[in-house]
This record gives sequence, structure tokens and C-alpha cells, in this order.
Amino acid sequence: MLHRPRSIPLRAIAVPWILITLLAASPGAAAAQEPAPIPFFVVDLHGLTTRFPDDDPQLAASRGLALEELPNRGFGGDIAVHVFPFRYRAVTFGLGGRLISVGASKNQDSQTLGLRPVSERFTYLGPQLSFNFGTESGWSYLSGGISVSRWSVAVDGPPLAGPDVERLKTLDYGGGARWFAKRHLAFSFDVRFYAINPTTPVNGLPAGPRTRLFVFGAGVSIK
Repeated sequence: MLHRPRSIPLRAIAVPWILITLLAASPGAAAAQEPAPIPFFVVDLHGLTTRFPDDDPQLAASRGLALEELPNRGFGGDIAVHVFPFRYRAVTFGLGGRLISVGASKNQDSQTLGLRPVSERFTYLGPQLSFNFGTESGWSYLSGGISVSRWSVAVDGPPLAGPDVERLKTLDYGGGARWFAKRHLAFSFDVRFYAINPTTPVNGLPAGPRTRLFVFGAGVSIK
């Protein structure tokens, strides 16, 4: 069965322009003297929010759910660790890793609607390559990686199985910025897309859709 791709959301167009603006305005870019370079390592701790797709019949069918049972707004957190081993001209290259987990739930009034309570969770652990622009007092970045994720969408109660425990190839890409108001503590934010491969047909259910999640995070960074 062919699945018509969705149109590109406005945020997918707006985010790159926002990142370009941040790169141009990164702290220290216009300093008259040579600023201190980006430090060797940084740790990010962010709260996250995302909108899970709740209007995709293929997603509902792949989990044996009614469309009305799909959750929507999700919340969670992430931790990311980066090291910056070398710099070339205006670009400092970073290597690291990221762990995220976001979840949502939808409690139904089963007696009135005949719908079941459903919980949803997306978990991803993967490497990161980043391109950083700025100085030790603050910098912006573009980053990405490829790994596997687990995306469960299931009725509350029974143990997870089938597509809910499958490891799905996932590409992540995005960017953000860090501003160090104090020597070792910064405010930071991150905007990121996760492109998730379809699930495999199992237990008589159809394959899940190829999906792209948009995740926004904000919190602190420590160097």
C-alpha cells in the first residue's frame, strides 16, 4: 500500500533560518580581539516536548488502535555529552552522544466512549557530530547522528511486543545554542528532528509509517 508523504511543515522551513540567524549572531563573533575558544567538553541537560502524530491512520492500524486513541503532546528529557577535540578556522568540531526519552498518555472514558487508555514513548540513544560557531562564553551549533530508537504506542496494561519493542533505524539532525552567563553554567536550547524508519508488519498488523518527530528542548549546559 502506497503511503502519500505529508507536506513539509512550516517549522521544517523556519528552523533552518532561525539557526542561520543564531550562527550570525553567536557571542563573540564580532570581537575585535581573538576570543577564548570553545572549551574541551560540555554536558547538556534539557527538558523536552514534542507533538506525537495523532491523525495518522497507518500509525493507529500498525498498533491495532483506533485513531481517537492516539496520544498527542509528549514531554520528557535528554542528556547529551560532547567533546570538542579540534578547530579549523571558524568551526570547532564536536563528538558526543545523546540519550532522549519522551512520553505521552491518553486516558479514555471507556464507559462513555468505548476507547482504551494508551501510552506512547519514544527513546533514542545515538552518537553526535557537531559543527560549532562561537567562543567559550557562548556558541551555536548544527549537529546530527544516526542510530536506532524504540517507539512504543500501546494500550495500558499488557506487556509490550511486536512493533513496540522493535529497534528502528533513526536519523537525528538539528541545532541550538548555549549562553554562559556564569563561568561553568549556561542556558541552552536545542531543536531537533528524528526521522524514524517504518515498523515491520507483525501479528497480522500492517507496517507502521515512516515518521519525523520534531522535538524542542531547553535547559542548562555545564562545562
